[in-house]
Amino acid sequence: MRLRRARSEDLSAVGEVTVAAYAEFGDGNPDEYVEHLRGAERRHREAELWVATPDDSEEILGTVTVCPEGSAWREIAGPREGEFRMLAVAPAARGRGVGAALVDVVIERFRRDRAAAVVMSTLPQMRSAHRIYEAAGFQRAPELDWSPTGTVHLIGYRLKLT
Repeated sequence: MRLRRARSEDLSAVGEVTVAAYAEFGDGNPDEYVEHLRGAERRHREAELWVATPDDSEEILGTVTVCPEGSAWREIAGPREGEFRMLAVAPAARGRGVGAALVDVVIERFRRDRAAAVVMSTLPQMRSAHRIYEAAGFQRAPELDWSPTGTVHLIGYRLKLT
């Protein structure tokens, strides 16, 4: 598997992989958030969009949005903290270590920046993702829990780096 920054020719596939990865957590109705997930162009412009591909092709297996300080995509990070969002693995690629590899990219990215911690939000029902985060050393951080809407409740995780 190769891990690299997304390129403009990847963005359509990144958007579709993200929508597919989150589909089981939606209510089945098209809404603004689906279009938000699909909008990889903006994430590519305003954050760092990373992808995982097979060694022998450019197929997008997974993606993650890395939100360094100054990125408009940060939601819960404080000073000296990195944040990531929209970790997504194509349904057909699940169970192959793609999610864990992308989390490792995030951690190494923020270690290079000498960040004190990495934080992220997730839906409570994303239990497979929680196992990946916890295996990487993230711990539940209830003080980071929040609700972007009246019906969506997110739980926070933090990995201390220093």
